Amino acid sequence: MKIKILVLTVSIFAMLASGLHAQDSMWKTLGKVTYKKAYDEMLGFKVDIPIFSNEIQKLEGKEVTMKGYIIPVEGYKSHKEFIFSAYPYSMCFFCGGAGPETVLEVKAKSPVPFTADPITIKGVLHLNSKDINKLMYSLSNVELVK
Repeated sequence: MKIKILVLTVSIFAMLASGLHAQDSMWKTLGKVTYKKAYDEMLGFKVDIPIFSNEIQKLEGKEVTMKGYIIPVEGYKSHKEFIFSAYPYSMCFFCGGAGPETVLEVKAKSPVPFTADPITIKGVLHLNSKDINKLMYSLSNVELVK
């Protein structure tokens, strides 16, 4: 009896871990970016320009599913435009020292209510290596996955 419970418990944890891994894999893929320094005329100093891996470039314009956290920012426009992070607010790029590859800009089809809990969204991925006033990743046509 104890062995059956142990096997069942291990099986449940394995299923949960594989599900978490699948959700995190998109963030891991987006993390495969390097940077080069380039002089920015407007700012007057060198900035980091992302160099996207081939794996990331293949995702440009494709629908992807991401699990993460809504990061409240000033001007949280009708819950349709927000920042999405691999990490909760206390650990995100803006607050906790994570890298810029762990956040993306979101433009949703319909409002996404704020929650501090992780959510799953899907949308079309766009890459940005030109406009330093925007994040390097964005999702358009975003929908909340239930």
